[in-house]
Amino acid sequence: MTVTHRGSARPFLARRPLAAAACVLALAAAVSARPGPAPVGETVRTDAGPVRGVRSGPHLLFRGIPYAGAPEGRHRWAPPRPVAPWKGVLDATAPGPLCPQVPSSYARVSSTEEDCLVLNVTTPPAADRRRAAPVLVWIHGDGSVGGGSFFDGRRLAARGLVVVTVNYRLGVFGGLALPGLEGSGTFGLQDQRAALAWVRRNARAFGGDPGNVTVAGVSFGASAITGHLTSPASAGLFHRAVMASGEGAMDMPAGAMGPGVPGYPWYVWRTGREMEDITTAMTSSLGCGEDRPERALACLRSLPVRRILEVPYVMNAFQAFAYGNTTLPELPPAALRAGRFHRVPVLSGATRDEHRTFVGMAYDAAGRPFTGADYDRALRTAFGAASAARVRAAYPPGAFASPALAWAAVVTDRMWARGTQAQHDALAPHVPVYAYEFADRAAPMFLPLPGGFAFGAFHAGDVPYLFEDEAAEPRFTPAQRRLSATMTGYWAAFARTGAPRGAGLPGWRPHRVDRPYTQSLAPQRIGPVDYRREHRLDFWEGLS
Repeated sequence: MTVTHRGSARPFLARRPLAAAACVLALAAAVSARPGPAPVGETVRTDAGPVRGVRSGPHLLFRGIPYAGAPEGRHRWAPPRPVAPWKGVLDATAPGPLCPQVPSSYARVSSTEEDCLVLNVTTPPAADRRRAAPVLVWIHGDGSVGGGSFFDGRRLAARGLVVVTVNYRLGVFGGLALPGLEGSGTFGLQDQRAALAWVRRNARAFGGDPGNVTVAGVSFGASAITGHLTSPASAGLFHRAVMASGEGAMDMPAGAMGPGVPGYPWYVWRTGREMEDITTAMTSSLGCGEDRPERALACLRSLPVRRILEVPYVMNAFQAFAYGNTTLPELPPAALRAGRFHRVPVLSGATRDEHRTFVGMAYDAAGRPFTGADYDRALRTAFGAASAARVRAAYPPGAFASPALAWAAVVTDRMWARGTQAQHDALAPHVPVYAYEFADRAAPMFLPLPGGFAFGAFHAGDVPYLFEDEAAEPRFTPAQRRLSATMTGYWAAFARTGAPRGAGLPGWRPHRVDRPYTQSLAPQRIGPVDYRREHRLDFWEGLS
């Protein structure tokens, strides 16, 4: 993720992995949109026209269904518009195009296709379709890489859900902001809202219940859900929310995401002016520095996608949402604390070792060991000299197998766990909140990272336990397969009733501020964990 100080023209790249079983993972190129003759399947009529899917065992799969018009030409950096109805039957047997993106070290995918606002539907077995099924809409993570087609929904659909996975505009195409531009800094969020509106109109055609929709996401996708919870325009489009490793209430100490990356009060939220400053900094080399914003916009819209993607870090720089507009009238964490959000049950949590992904990918796993001197320097940068000594005493490097693991523990607790708990505490006085911690420290690493590193229960490591994943699942132990079955059971029960309870599932109490409860999810044990103690939240709140 790239962030800037307000008024600064200097972007800083923080290496950030695709937050999901991302790309499942190293697909070599962008997915083609509807190649070759379609296999025999079934046809369903949507409000824009009929679509033909393909059968996969007991499921029907529909891929690449347009839910909004192509955001290209004068519609680039504009709110999503209705899709034009089509004649004949649309072939929905192959994934649609990815939204524009560039390859990264962890996801070798790319695309320059703007006609990419498509979604995918997986239906439950026929025996489960005698009555309308709950719908789960999945918003993938990262914000600069990925697409809905990388998430195979059959495991969750087998639990009786209609599963919808969504593409949305990424990076600069989702977050660009200019003075006077309608929707500045929120185009990706608006795309997700348009997809939810499509689900409300079309769920019944696929056997789904438009009155029982769960929106779920991971990392940047989960942060987007925090935005939808507080966005007036998203009211009524979903009835439950699942947030995995979300950053919606999280700040960022200086250096937490890498050397030279400044601190920031919010990880994913920026004022409109800040997003405009990022736009100015990132597009200055494109020759569109017009005095009037409308002329700059016209110039930028005239450029080929490929030219825009050539700007270094132009996708990473916009992994944030602007607030102070009609989509997000106020800062979402502030709205949560004030109780100004949609009243829906929430299932939310994080992994036990969130930040090991980022430290390992930047240092030890990449052959650049994070040393004791690096640890001391990082503590001083993040917390200042006086507080750094206190943090070092609480997290002595000798108590960890390496300085890298010590630093990962510091940032996991200070940034991820603290932000996760703060969001749960803001929500819990108003709605049922089911808090969890994914704690499988032997979870298979699905990202194609070099070298070796003890990643533990890493960021987004729980996603392959919910979605079919060819990179991780073959390495599951029998105990991990049982954990996967329990987790999908929890998620499906929550989508069905608003509570993760059902036959054969270990008990799970809701979290309350006066009676905290977090469910630990691990092969060895499923049950309560003292989250505050495990992540030293009393220490961090005292330090702050």
